[in-house]
Amino acid sequence: MLSISGVTKKYGKNIANDNISFAVGDGQIGILMGPNGAGKSTIIKCITGLLRFTGRIEINGALNNTVEAKRQMGYIPEMPAVYDLLTVSEHLEFIRRAYKVQDEAYSQQLLERLELWDKKDKLGKELSKGMQQKLSICCALCHKPSVAVFDEPMVGLDPHAIKELKNIFRELKDDGVSVLISTHMIDSVEDYWDVANIMMNGRFAATMLNDGSEGESLEDLFFQITEGGAQ
Repeated sequence: MLSISGVTKKYGKNIANDNISFAVGDGQIGILMGPNGAGKSTIIKCITGLLRFTGRIEINGALNNTVEAKRQMGYIPEMPAVYDLLTVSEHLEFIRRAYKVQDEAYSQQLLERLELWDKKDKLGKELSKGMQQKLSICCALCHKPSVAVFDEPMVGLDPHAIKELKNIFRELKDDGVSVLISTHMIDSVEDYWDVANIMMNGRFAATMLNDGSEGESLEDLFFQITEGGAQ
């Protein structure tokens, strides 16, 4: 479970996140949405320990800056970060060693599903932006985290990879993983989310639960909020 309580992040006098609180339970997919500059990436970086903040963030009860928490979390950043002089296979071997994972089969499965297996001997610097994004996803998931955090994961992916990643999201959910996705691509999450939070100016402007009933769509609510229709 991912739990965020009263998180505030300031840059000087500018408040990027203002007293943010929410949770993503086991087997839930939570969505963060909002226009550019709303504070989505900032709260993601706070969760993953890349930024200091006031408040409290827990990963399955452990503070997010502890080794215990980091072992249980997978993070896919908005901009893929790969090592120029490591091959695709060496990236995954590096991650498995860091997390003390013995099983190589799941890593191979991820590479095959995202059409990287035939690129396993290519260096990071030889990969396209889309391939780097795929590799970043594989690295974040190969140790089977119980909390997975994705920041704009669809950007740069080809249609096959987007379809496969959606399947992976559903499988993570079925396996009880807490999944948090920050995205502006509404249609990419429309059919499998559980709770959506729409951010504006560093705060949550609206929260919507997917209870299966027919009513206002996530897209309708998003544009109502971001275009100034909601009070």
